[in-house]
Amino acid sequence: MIAVVHHPDYVLPTAYAPTLKANKNALIRDAMLACGEPLEWIEPEPMPLDWLRAVHCPDYVDEVVEARVPAHKERRIGFTITPPVALRSQLVPGGTYAAALAAKERGFAANTGGGSHHALHDTGAGYCVFNDLALAAVRLVGEGQARRVLIVDCDVHQGDGTAALTAGYPDIATFSIHAERNFPVRKARSTLDVALPDGVEDDEYLRLLGHHLVPLVDAFEPDLILYQAGVDPLADDRLGRLSLTQDGIDRRDTFVATLAQSRRIPLASTPGGGYGPDLTEIARRHVRSIMTLGAVFSGPQVAVQF
Repeated sequence: MIAVVHHPDYVLPTAYAPTLKANKNALIRDAMLACGEPLEWIEPEPMPLDWLRAVHCPDYVDEVVEARVPAHKERRIGFTITPPVALRSQLVPGGTYAAALAAKERGFAANTGGGSHHALHDTGAGYCVFNDLALAAVRLVGEGQARRVLIVDCDVHQGDGTAALTAGYPDIATFSIHAERNFPVRKARSTLDVALPDGVEDDEYLRLLGHHLVPLVDAFEPDLILYQAGVDPLADDRLGRLSLTQDGIDRRDTFVATLAQSRRIPLASTPGGGYGPDLTEIARRHVRSIMTLGAVFSGPQVAVQF
């Protein structure tokens, strides 16, 4: 049974949804319910203000929580911060944290929201308000829930905010494999970046992923992995510049999960990016990713050598 973290307030009231894709979480929830697999639903608490302020600028946190974000920051984020958006922005990081705790007990858990890897210290960016990956990692280490956390980001866009926000934490490492010429123009420095040229296909992507990620995992020895499982490396993604097939995404997710399971490392996933005109299809892709990851952890323990 896969543990899935979701909160009703991830789904915005229609009148407050800033963009058509804002309620992708509702479509992910519905697709999860329709998948026919047994699921354990977990409802998260909002990320406490003290932890939000420990990672993000306290003034920016107050701007979001009080729904008074300046217009220039809203433009950088990509939408208006209304009270329902402000609440959702606090719940999603709490969801990634809850997924991490569930993964510690069950091996794997998924948050239906999150992967907001562009949010920076004093502003959001690229449709990201608060950085749930950085927040969860900092809180897990700060509370002693984890000794070392590795954030593995396979979104087509570099996890610039995550890298910047965790740079001062020796017990948090960041890995980003992304399209070099894609957003953001100004990249941050992850613990390890794998910048890919346009058009990379399945086999080369998977070769490079394994070549770089396995040594990092074995050297850093994390006891928890947070996985940004964006589906935007697909060839038909509206904002991607890579050329992966659905089979390639499946193999990517199976590889990451098998690597974690073989090292006895709990894995918590977030959906990350996926863009296109058919939002129902994008949601199905995210759910397929969750189910692919969960299938690895629901099977027998393995001792695979990479």
